[in-house]
Amino acid sequence: MAITFLQLAQKVLSEEKQPLSPSEIWDIVQSKGYEKLVASKGKTPWATLYALIYVDVRDNPSSVFVQLGERPKRFILKNQVNSLDGKIPEATPPIAIKKPEFLEKDLHPLMVYYGFYYLKAYLKTIFHNRSDKKGFGEWVHPDIVGCYFPFRDWEGEVVEVSTLMGNTAVKLYSFELKRELSITNIRESFFQAVSNSSWANEGYLVAANVDTDDDFMNELKRLSTAFGVGVIRLDIDEPDSSEIILPAKSKDIIDWDTVNKLSSINPDFRDFLKRIRNDMTSREARKEMYDPVLDKEELLKSLAKKKISP
Repeated sequence: MAITFLQLAQKVLSEEKQPLSPSEIWDIVQSKGYEKLVASKGKTPWATLYALIYVDVRDNPSSVFVQLGERPKRFILKNQVNSLDGKIPEATPPIAIKKPEFLEKDLHPLMVYYGFYYLKAYLKTIFHNRSDKKGFGEWVHPDIVGCYFPFRDWEGEVVEVSTLMGNTAVKLYSFELKRELSITNIRESFFQAVSNSSWANEGYLVAANVDTDDDFMNELKRLSTAFGVGVIRLDIDEPDSSEIILPAKSKDIIDWDTVNKLSSINPDFRDFLKRIRNDMTSREARKEMYDPVLDKEELLKSLAKKKISP
């Protein structure tokens, strides 16, 4: 019968009788062959272990764990604290967790490529440092915004009639980009996306690396269903394999009050709205006025140049 990560950590700590970091716990798990005791491990089980212990200590008054020290944080069972006599052993070198190879800003051209060819939208980066954020919260701006124009697919007469009837079918998108999504950052990242996309027809949380752990994916699906924000996985090796893994819930009504607030504090967003107005008036979207859409070969070369050295 499978046990949980917390039960696994408790088992190791009860046997070792000393404070251990999550990476040290996982080292011992592997050395003793205990990894087969948990049903779901994912790609970074030590990160999952850390997140679950940390949250349990923080939020559960009845937690069996106690945190000791910083950098690294180590944990011990409550019933073992008295045996330490104030002594905390030296930490062993932690497991080196593989870091994503790209900065968030390096993923923007990949998102623009996917947005243009697969969402049929024109995208624009919103630079946060150009904003006047006085009086507003930290999570105000999306990283990228986008617009789908119906005249890209519809006949002119259809666009005219739909406009006269008050249904332009223009769709506004909001995208929050992260290098990776895992149990360690999902809640903060997700609610940042919720906050930043409330105004749009569709909002998405976007990442290049998405943990495939079953428990994590179940939580991601729950949050997406509850709040309507979708999830896009970008493929840095094969851009055309990028995909929507959880669709956003499309809203018919734009939150114009929030749009007005964004326009008042960020010149990039204001320019984005002006561009939409002009393109809707002329019924011809000027591709060059949005973020550049690289062809696949250019995109791959651009990504290759921006790899972070190990």
